[in-house]
Amino acid sequence: MRILLVEDDPDLGEAIARVLRSENCAVDLVRDGIDAQHMGDTENYDAAILDLGLAGQDGSAVLAAWRTGGRDLPVLVLTAREAWADKVSAFKAGADDYLTKPFRVEELMMRLRALVRRAAGHAQSRIACGSLVFESQTGQFELDGLPLRLTAFEWRVLSHLILRREVVVERLDLLEHVYEGDADVDSNSLEVIIGRLRRKIGADLIETVRGRGYRLRCGVGA
Repeated sequence: MRILLVEDDPDLGEAIARVLRSENCAVDLVRDGIDAQHMGDTENYDAAILDLGLAGQDGSAVLAAWRTGGRDLPVLVLTAREAWADKVSAFKAGADDYLTKPFRVEELMMRLRALVRRAAGHAQSRIACGSLVFESQTGQFELDGLPLRLTAFEWRVLSHLILRREVVVERLDLLEHVYEGDADVDSNSLEVIIGRLRRKIGADLIETVRGRGYRLRCGVGA
């Protein structure tokens, strides 16, 4: 997952970003409403975590601007505002979920994963593709019933593919979900990751669609 994290508290923002990265996410962290709206409008994210009390522009205004502009990325509002009126305002602006501070990081991750899964069209947390299984609520992969060990980059690519199983995923789309915004990306890096994944899960499971991208083929070997 590539996540836009909007949090004006520097210490809390960095702490959340560390947690997300430890869970294999790519994270872009911004601290004010102006930057948040720009990043949400111009970059490709799986979800956003959005504070409400931001400098420059309030979080609810940022969210409303995204929705007015046609941006449908899942948004989890994370704020100290507990009043019912604030929750109603956030949901009316287009929030998908609402979590108040203080919070448990485990709950944050579970809510975030559920938002991303549902946005990809999956009602159930357990997603199977042949003998490959992704438990989206824990972020764990299994192959033939055994845990599959993956690097952070491999996890990002494979989770993006399995959430869109049997669908061609454009190469640029994959790149935008693997790397953070300020990363220096080598032009061949995605092919290297795909090659490593094929060695781990089977060469035929990930199909190269020439001129477009890649597809996870669940019927292979069935």
